[in-house]
Amino acid sequence: MANRFLSSFFFLAFIFVSSSVFGQFYNEADDDLLYRREFTYGLNFNTNGGLLGGVTFKHARVINKFMFHSFSLEIVNVKHPKETRYQNINTGSSYVAGKRNYLFMLRPQYGREIVLFQKAKEQGVQVNWITAVGPGIGLVAPYLIDYNYDRDLIRTEQYDPAVHDISRILGTGRITESLAKSKIQLGGSFKTSLSFEFGTFKNNVTGFEAGFMLDAFTKEIEIMSPSENRSIYTSAFLTFFYGARK
Repeated sequence: MANRFLSSFFFLAFIFVSSSVFGQFYNEADDDLLYRREFTYGLNFNTNGGLLGGVTFKHARVINKFMFHSFSLEIVNVKHPKETRYQNINTGSSYVAGKRNYLFMLRPQYGREIVLFQKAKEQGVQVNWITAVGPGIGLVAPYLIDYNYDRDLIRTEQYDPAVHDISRILGTGRITESLAKSKIQLGGSFKTSLSFEFGTFKNNVTGFEAGFMLDAFTKEIEIMSPSENRSIYTSAFLTFFYGARK
């Protein structure tokens, strides 16, 4: 499994470096640049995150008018595809049957952005091709439930489908308590995407980014039991962003 992880990571890193080299063939002239740096933040929706995947922050600097380098941070929730939410008819609280852990991803990434189509100074759409790579920091937090052992004994503990009867689950525990008990699992992340930037003023930017994300760990992350768990997670994503330029 470790060899598979390393092979995948180095292959994607090769693609990343290749895209950077490719960008050097562009014209280095930057006389008509309207800005030198850019800061954006946005909301992420992805195929592993449910309704709302997470949030993103990015700071980009100009290399030349056809290329930027960027530093970004994404914080997202990764869900198992077999998660199904149930509701306790007595308490009204809900829970996910079989869920053992939450997986929250922190992705600090370094990226290169190549301008494919440049917009006019005050109007139009700019299209950028983005590749980014970096470490993947997985926060594996126990999925806590409020479990009714009898009338006088209710405990908040990690859900174990081999031990707990679903008819006695009253609801889920506090997410803050789960995060306090989380463990860190390190890995790597890679993305490739296209961004579409709009805006009629040179000092701000709005748009969306769509692409493919890969997260890889050296061992499997147990999210569900007894369902199959993985060490490599892939997803398609869509991020709506807003920001400022200087």
